[in-house]
Amino acid sequence: VTRALEGTHGLARPSFPSRPLSGIQRRGQRPRTAAAAARGGGPGDEAEGAEEGRGRRANLSPSSSFRAQRSARGSTFSLWQDIPDVRGSGVLATLSLRDCKLQEAKFELITSEASYIHSLSVAVGHFLGSAELSECLGAQDKQWLFSKLPEVKSTSERFLQDLEQRLEADVLRFSVCDVVLDHCPAFRRVYLPYVTNQAYQERTYQRLLLENPRFPGILARLEESPVCQRLPLTSFLILPFQRITRLKMLVENILKRTAQGSEDEDMATKAFNALKELVQECNASVQSMKRTEELIHLSKKIHFEGKIFPLISQARWLVRHGELVELAPLPAAPPAKLKLSSKAVYLHLFNDCLLLSRRKELGKFAVFVHAKMAELQVRDLSLKLQGIPGHVFLLQLLHGQHMKHQFLLRARTESEKQRWISALCPSSPQEDKEVISEGEGWLEGVRLADGEKGWVPQAYVEEISSLSARLRNLRENKRVTSATSKLGEAPV
Repeated sequence: VTRALEGTHGLARPSFPSRPLSGIQRRGQRPRTAAAAARGGGPGDEAEGAEEGRGRRANLSPSSSFRAQRSARGSTFSLWQDIPDVRGSGVLATLSLRDCKLQEAKFELITSEASYIHSLSVAVGHFLGSAELSECLGAQDKQWLFSKLPEVKSTSERFLQDLEQRLEADVLRFSVCDVVLDHCPAFRRVYLPYVTNQAYQERTYQRLLLENPRFPGILARLEESPVCQRLPLTSFLILPFQRITRLKMLVENILKRTAQGSEDEDMATKAFNALKELVQECNASVQSMKRTEELIHLSKKIHFEGKIFPLISQARWLVRHGELVELAPLPAAPPAKLKLSSKAVYLHLFNDCLLLSRRKELGKFAVFVHAKMAELQVRDLSLKLQGIPGHVFLLQLLHGQHMKHQFLLRARTESEKQRWISALCPSSPQEDKEVISEGEGWLEGVRLADGEKGWVPQAYVEEISSLSARLRNLRENKRVTSATSKLGEAPV
């Protein structure tokens, strides 16, 4: 894997502006552990920890209590090895680098959950609990804007309470993945409705800004409070979207560091799979909602000439749309001197059909040809046609085994043409190319979160130049794949 795609780990992001919350734990933080520093351990140090540390069990002293520290000063230790009881136990000198990283990964899940709840408390207490804002909003607008945010907060508080109890019971050898798995049903009850409400939340927020004269002023005053840390309301509303995906990544990080074949690996794998299924379910729900609304919007703009075509369907969604140039030979031109006429044609490609139309006034479209996906054939002609400039391909519409229509189409760039070919004929060889026309600003790749293939702007992609980093990514991906595949195997 030589390229890292940003923002491809799960849920579709809301479209309103957002900034990262300062209170959220920094992703990818890999501190040098005390054990590694004591031994000068490096990346290759994967030795197992000494047996002395394995049998120990230490309850947190009252002064070191995780909950007491968090309640007293609003925050807690940033690293597991910083906890006084851990430092004083001597266990750091006996643990391997891998075991230290495993403990820090589990501890990060707890600390980040505490930080997440702190930010949720601002959203619920400061914004939702504002009497002035409540008086400004109607009951329905308030429901659409904040949705199940209080329920999300309550669920997370119960989750954190169980995590903290587990940590305080044995700070040296605590586990978290079984706690995550136990809470997954509760996560589904609150996160799925909240995420599904995304479209209503976005529209309500924008409409209130434009149509409710009191809303912008009240909101601005609330956002100026020091408790918001200069962050807008929208940064707090998107927290559940970010957290459920982040939680899956945190458990995945734990799974990568868990001993293979152990009970801990089995539990981490179950928790990871449960969160992965929840993220996929949330994604599917959001996509279904947005796709239906998009079809309703398009049905008001697309008109069929003399035919009735039911555009709106729960099983249909828009894959790609855009304008190309249709080329056709002029009848009066002599065969030796090919001359082509050109006219704009607009394509709406859905997962099950293609519409070809002409633009009309007021942003409307008049469809003159439509076909099912199975009736399409595409041929790349750029290197085969002489005397025809541009990036061209042939689109054929079949009826049975016979050709019904064909269109010679020209794109503006080579990458645009290849993206259209890949979309119109997903099983074509072009789809297997890792990179197509890189210089034109687009790359074709696979989203690791769900295996979906597609095109991304090159600006969103950063090449991993380090060979060791690429090998590590491959090993970690194989590690997770192997663990999840074993979980699905039938017992012998």
